[in-house]
Amino acid sequence: MHLIVLPGDGIGPEITAATVGVLEAVSERFGLGLRLEHDIAGHESLSRHGTTVRPELLERVRAADGLVLGPMSTFEYTDESKGGINPSMFFRKNLDLFANIRPARTYPGVTHHAVSAFDLVVVRENTEGFYADRNMESGGSEMLVTPDVCVSLRRITRPCCERIARAAFRLAMTRRKRVTAVHKANVLKIGDGMFLEECRKVAAEFPEVALDEIIIDAMCAHVVRAPARFDVVVTTNMFGDILSDLTAELSGSIGLGGSVNAGARHAMAQAAHGSAPDIAGQDRANPLSLILSAAQLLDWHADRLGSRAFGEASRAIEAAVADAVAAGESTADVGGRLGTAATGERIAARLRALPALA
Repeated sequence: MHLIVLPGDGIGPEITAATVGVLEAVSERFGLGLRLEHDIAGHESLSRHGTTVRPELLERVRAADGLVLGPMSTFEYTDESKGGINPSMFFRKNLDLFANIRPARTYPGVTHHAVSAFDLVVVRENTEGFYADRNMESGGSEMLVTPDVCVSLRRITRPCCERIARAAFRLAMTRRKRVTAVHKANVLKIGDGMFLEECRKVAAEFPEVALDEIIIDAMCAHVVRAPARFDVVVTTNMFGDILSDLTAELSGSIGLGGSVNAGARHAMAQAAHGSAPDIAGQDRANPLSLILSAAQLLDWHADRLGSRAFGEASRAIEAAVADAVAAGESTADVGGRLGTAATGERIAARLRALPALA
């Protein structure tokens, strides 16, 4: 498996280094033959090349099997004409990474903010919705009509609704076989109505999977009150963005939330959090989100190839993270006593100690 690794901005290089150590350890133990190719994007690329993402980098990523993207200071990239391209948006759009898969679960040893332990996954549509940079062939989908009036457009398409619903139901088949479709069809009758229609059509192909439908505002209350009732949650882009941060924080820290952006041919591991420049270089950043995201990338590859080794490797990383957190071998924000580098090293050591895959 050939992976492009882009460390990013702020704490990105630190947590990416920890993640690379984990990937190298799991590759050795499970015989994956991972080939990691390092490059740059973000501020370092802007300084060296005048753009945050070089055009040739996209072709290199397309030729690889996956991408590990460190956190980027996307809020600072405001002018594409001056090279300030949002790398996250750029790869999601150009690689058609339509499914943002965001697990959230509680961990023994971590104080969480939920009323009970839970284990769920938010499956978020990633290519349309209310996001102004993903709705138009050129330009944005926000218009300043007068100095005091802005109109924002939302694009919802039947094919995108169908494929995100299918991704959710396929995932549910590997879990507890329940999908919750989150919507606002009582107000957004056409767009969210279309989303629900496609969820119901796909549900008919998966009779083993139960389908629930919940309005977004009610969902926010239910997931706080009883998160354990949910298994796979599927929704449109902006609702998924909000819900995935909420559920990650309920688990104890957004630093425990993995995230993979997946398409039919490409996938990108990406931490659920930002670049946190205020703690960059201090060996304090939690690397677990990116490590768990890398595990999801291996699992995506396993599903794509039907590979037992990559699937086992993904689960081994997840188990090593859980064991390390329970033992206090993690960063302080999740109750541990180690720095960024040492957290990655302890997880890598746990993986090296595992028996080889038979």
